[in-house]
Amino acid sequence: MARKTAPAPKTASPPLVGPAPETVQVTSARIACEGVGGALGHPRVWLQMGEAGFVECPYCDRRFVLADHGAPATPGVYEGPAGR
Repeated sequence: MARKTAPAPKTASPPLVGPAPETVQVTSARIACEGVGGALGHPRVWLQMGEAGFVECPYCDRRFVLADHGAPATPGVYEGPAGR
């Protein structure tokens, strides 16, 4: 008589998770994003932060967080009406 063996346990496949979106500190509540710029960018979109103190770009998922004045400029990010 053949022995029955227990079935092998099912292993869950790891979730498909990419790197976390980039977080950019800005000094203005109104900013524009063009992605990473150049051929890898996206159309310029202007975003306005609400009471939460952050906003996320609908194209590239960058998160813009309101920070203290004096933060260094980030490529592809334009702040305020005059930009920088």
